Order: sequence, then structure tokens, then C-alpha cells
Amino acid sequence: MNKQEHESAPDRLGEYLIGKKIGAGGMGSVYLATNVHTDQLVAIKILPSALAREPGFVERFHREIEALKKMHNPYVIEFYDSGVENDIYYYVMEYVDGETLTKRLRREKRIDWKTVVEISIQICSALKAAHDAGIIHRDLKPSNLMLKEDGTVKLADFGVAQLFATEKLTVTGGIIGTAEYMSPEQAEGKRVSRQSDLYSLGAVMYVMLTGKPPFSGKTMLAIIQKQKYGQFDKPSRYVDDLPIWLEEIVCQLLEKDPQKRFPDAYVLSRRLQEVLNKYEMSTSEDTYALSGTSDVSVTPTVVQSASDQEAGSGTLMQGLMRAQLEADSTGSRLSRLFDNTFFLLGILLLLVLGGYYWFQERELTQEEMYNEAELILNQPENPEWYTARDKYLIPLLESDPNKWESQVRPKLKQIQVYVTRTEAGMSGKRKLRSVTQTEPQRFIMLAQHYRDAGNLVQAEIVLSALVDALHADKEQKEMRAVAEQMLKELRDNANRTAKRYVMLTQSMANADALFQKKKYQEAEAVWKALIVLYGQDPNEVAQKEINKAKQNLAKLPELIQAEESTTETQKAEPENE
Repeated sequence: MNKQEHESAPDRLGEYLIGKKIGAGGMGSVYLATNVHTDQLVAIKILPSALAREPGFVERFHREIEALKKMHNPYVIEFYDSGVENDIYYYVMEYVDGETLTKRLRREKRIDWKTVVEISIQICSALKAAHDAGIIHRDLKPSNLMLKEDGTVKLADFGVAQLFATEKLTVTGGIIGTAEYMSPEQAEGKRVSRQSDLYSLGAVMYVMLTGKPPFSGKTMLAIIQKQKYGQFDKPSRYVDDLPIWLEEIVCQLLEKDPQKRFPDAYVLSRRLQEVLNKYEMSTSEDTYALSGTSDVSVTPTVVQSASDQEAGSGTLMQGLMRAQLEADSTGSRLSRLFDNTFFLLGILLLLVLGGYYWFQERELTQEEMYNEAELILNQPENPEWYTARDKYLIPLLESDPNKWESQVRPKLKQIQVYVTRTEAGMSGKRKLRSVTQTEPQRFIMLAQHYRDAGNLVQAEIVLSALVDALHADKEQKEMRAVAEQMLKELRDNANRTAKRYVMLTQSMANADALFQKKKYQEAEAVWKALIVLYGQDPNEVAQKEINKAKQNLAKLPELIQAEESTTETQKAEPENE
């Protein structure tokens, strides 16, 4: 057995002989292995010992195991066994003799729509099993989908799902996933749901149909911005024979608002099956029509007499029509009542009046008005915030200022921030400088531009300076309040971000310590793992540490040589003395 083939993996773990490496990820590498008792081929995932000593990795590895144990589905990789030997943690799973969807797409570019539907129905079954077990996959993409020769799909890699299995682990994570297939809410670091996985499935279906993801870009940040705000081309632009029913499904899956997507994977699978059923029905009707024409053309011509024709199908239809008319004319008393025009008009009038009084909006209490406003403001910024202000909050303040001042005023201030941003052109549809903008508006927009670009430091500098500059300007009191609110939001987010990256900074410090102890391979393993986990996170804190890790890896041979030279020099000095 070639040792280089499986790097630092042992020749044997438990009752499994380790073979060649067949996959890799941030939480370990996957090897082909053989059960020594049954000769069964399996896949074994190994957590390197260097990562096992890092905080949180073993716990996450165990959670991935627990996730697989919970799921029993023909379209999910089957879990077999797990264990630890000589500080090496591993688990054994089903080996799929096939290829990833990524590999197939590279070879075929596109997949015909019927096969896409069949693959997607199987993925729905796998996702339903995961969601029923309380697990959100979070990283559904072509490379995590294995295709067997018989067309069976196997969903793999629940490692990212388990990074967020508990609140304890959530706070140490960042934006983790693959940008091209990441839902908008996941890209914003918000709480994800089963609809987030359905969005990812929509992106996978899109790339299978068209050969390209719905959004692409030169950088991960650019793709994420498009996921949040961009509009994709409809699949029919690239696929000529695509049924409209299937395109509607894909477009609904890629809705920005999770509530506008399908409620769950089961409902989606039924809709996908309907596409196949509708297509079969439409084609069978066409076939029936064609076959009927063919029968007429090949039937021998028979000349019929006039009397024969009169006694044929026309006579039969005439009799049937007469019988139906007679039956209709002798209905019951109730049926005759419903045939009465005046009776039906009376019923209609009652329904209209009843509906009017039923839907007549009653006057809300003050508490109900406040609750309605809160419901609207708990949603992301949108034009409905104007409704909350004009319909609920301002009337509340006018009706009883003593009671509502302390509760309503902060919310009006929150809405004013949104209004000012909108009026200043902060949607990105205007240029940074406009003749209609005041100077404070321009600087607020500039700060927003820096924030959206990920340059939080520069955004904070601009806002802090603006707050100080407007301190004594009574005419700009409103703009100063907006700047203060934005600055507060920025700093609050920065504090949450710092807590979120505790594991990253701690692991980087541990890797540096390992390097100083001349444990170069272990330090290298930690740096590589962190790059996989955080390499696509656009946050400044993450990027700073990841750039440092990349620089260390690039300079590793040089650093090792310098370290060894220093050691040799230190050893030589006593001899010279």
C-alpha cells in the first residue's frame, strides 16, 4: 500500500484496512477502506489528530456522526460504524461506486429536464429525512450529491450542518457554505430553515438545466451580493424544450423571501411528480389524436345507405339528448326552488351584505395598533415600514402621548433611519454624489457603501466623524440621529462578529504555538482546515486571519528552513566557545 496515497492516515483503523484517499473537506479526509471480516468496501472519514486537539472539532465530528445515525433513507449515505484509535477519530459509511453530480456536469454540461426532475425528487426525499430529524444541510451542492450507475442519488456531507447544531456552536461560526448555492438568508448570516435547503436545491436544479449557476461572480462577496439582491435569467432562456411547469418550480425555489418558496421537501416532490404526469398526459393525448387519425385512414371504405346513416350514431345521440331534457324538466321541489331567479337573487344579496359586515374592519385598540406596528418592524426594512409609521405609530402618539411616547419614539427613529437611507439613494441605484443630496446625506450614503463593501472600519470612521461634525448643528439634528443609529448598529454587529470568531482566532494562535514547537505538519493541518471552513467568509475578521494562514502556508518551507538554521546556529555557538 502506497503511504503517499493516504498521507498521514494509518494502514488500519479498527476492523478496516485503509486504502486510497477519495475525498477531503474541512472536517477531515475520506478514504476507501475494506472490512477485514466481510471484504465489504466502505468509505471511512478520518479527523486528523491535529484537528482533534483543537476546540470544538471533535464535538462537531461527533455531531456529524449523530446526524447520519438519525437518517434512514435510500437517498442518504448510510452510516455503518465509528470509533477512536490512537487519538484518531473516524466513522465508516456506505461507499458509493459512482460519480459526483459535479463530475457529470463537467462532462455533459447540461442534463435533460426529465432526468433533472427524477434526480430532484430523490434529493427531496433525502432532504425530508434530514428535516424530519431536525437537521438543515446548509451546503447542498453538486459535489455533495453522488450518482450511481442505476440513477440513484446519494446525499452526503452533513459536516457543515453540524457546525450550527446548537447555539453553543453557532456563535463560533461564520457564513459557511458554497456561495453559488447559498440562500440569501444564509448569505446574510441569518437563521436558516428547511426553505434554505430548498433554495439550494433550486440552484442545483438551475445548474443541471442550464449548465451554469443562477448567480456567478469573480469573488465570493460579489456572488453573495447577487444572491441577496440580484435577479437571475429564467432557465428557458438557455433551454428550449423546458416545460413551463418546471420553470415555475425553479423560479419559486429561488425566491428571496423564504416564505414564498415551497413549505417543505415533500410538497416540492409532489409538484415535481406532477410535472412528469402533466407531460405524460399531454403527450399521450397527442398520441391518441394521431392514432385516431391513423385508424380512420386505414379502415376500409364502406358505402352506407341513407337509412343506415339515419339509424346510426346521430339517432342515438338524439335519443340521449331527449332523455336528458326530460329528466331535467322533472326535478325535485328543491331543485326547482334553486332554478327560481328571484330566490337566487335574494341569496346573492344576503351573501353580499353578510360579507360586507363580516369583513368590515373594526377599530383596533391602542395595544393592537402597537402590536401591528411591531410585527411590521420585526421584518427586514421594506416599504411596509411607512404603514407602521403612518397608520399605527403616529396616531398612537397623537392620541395619548404620555402613555406611548417612550415606546413609540424609538421606533419612529428607527423608521426615520430607513426613510433617510431610502431618500439618500442608499439602494445602490444612485451614484455616490448627487446634486439633490445634502452633504450629510452624501456622507451617510458613503458610509453605507463602505459597509456593503465589507469595509466596516472605514464606515465607522465616516459615521463617527459625521456625528461629531453635526454635534452643534440644530438644523441637522435628524441627520445626526440617523448617523448615530447607523453607528450603533455597526458597533453592535462588530461585537457580535468578534464573539462569532473566537474559535478561528484561538485555532490560529494554537497553530502558531504548534509551529514554534516545531510541529510543522500539525500546524499546517490546522491552517488548511481553517481556510476550508472560513475561506469564503467575507467578514474582515475572518479574512484577516485566513490571509495570515495562507501566507504562513506559502512561506512554510522558508519558515521551516529559517527555524532549522536558527537551531543549528544556537547549537554551534557553545562549540565555538
